[in-house]
Amino acid sequence: MSTLTRGATDGRAATAPAPAPARRLRGLAWLVVRQHRTALIACAVAVVLGAAWIAYRRGAMLDTLHGAGWPAKPPSEVDGNLLNRIINDLGSMGSSLAFLPVLLGVFLGAPLISADLENGTARLVTTQSVSRTRWLVWKVGFALLLSAATSGILGLFYAWWWRSAGPFAPDDWLNSPVFAVTGPTGVATALFTTSLGILAGALLRRTVVSMAGTFLVSGFALVAAEMFRPLLDSPRRLAYPVGAERPALLDHVVVVDEWFGTASGKLYGWGTCAHDSSPEACRSALGIVDRVADHYTKDQMAGMQWTAAAAFTVLAAALVGALLWRARRRAL
Repeated sequence: MSTLTRGATDGRAATAPAPAPARRLRGLAWLVVRQHRTALIACAVAVVLGAAWIAYRRGAMLDTLHGAGWPAKPPSEVDGNLLNRIINDLGSMGSSLAFLPVLLGVFLGAPLISADLENGTARLVTTQSVSRTRWLVWKVGFALLLSAATSGILGLFYAWWWRSAGPFAPDDWLNSPVFAVTGPTGVATALFTTSLGILAGALLRRTVVSMAGTFLVSGFALVAAEMFRPLLDSPRRLAYPVGAERPALLDHVVVVDEWFGTASGKLYGWGTCAHDSSPEACRSALGIVDRVADHYTKDQMAGMQWTAAAAFTVLAAALVGALLWRARRRAL
């Protein structure tokens, strides 16, 4: 009886080639991640280093405050130089994070399509079995997801630091970076600037030109948004007698305007009768009895942030929609 041995020739066993390791990402997902791995690594490094730095600065701040006797000692008795240093540290880091969306738009959004147009990758990919719209959706989705994750994680860490400062955090949250960085505002702003950069790259078709245009337009848009920020909600109004002391409440809110008011509710500017020889008599003749302060309280911050985020998200959606509409009508 003979036995047949399969896979053996001339007494030597045949060895099958080792199977290639399976990739977790396939198709366009693998292509997009592979193509933009530098941006992915850069954002990951920025998140890790930024989060580590915020955690370090927060710990140093709390150690210093505890060494100064807080919270057993009331905040009013803490050294003023320490308070200024905390405010400066929070403002410096917040300003850096507020500029992050511009960087994401310039270095992530602008080269996303323009680089492919310059080196011919866009034409190569879209002549394969992948449709132009599907390729764009994957590219844009990757960039927006990366942008949102980067700004969102760093915004959460900054909010954690800002809340830890407690009574030492700046009261003027409306004009400080905390409004633009924390909550949904930072993520929505990054989505807008990244979408702006992507559309600029598709229209201008040159990477350097697209980056420069994105920097200018996004910077102007963020400055304009900061100027219109007080319009996101109506300020609250507090009236108190002219001769009375300034209410303590106004020391912990964002005062945007102050007036003189009559008993009937008529308002006069803060400089009314300031140059008169007898300001008090002048104001009395006008019937002025109150001082009026228009202000925003901290409980209005969340609603104003969501309103700003909604506006930036709508703009981002419009920019992405314009890109996809253009891609369907004509070749890149």
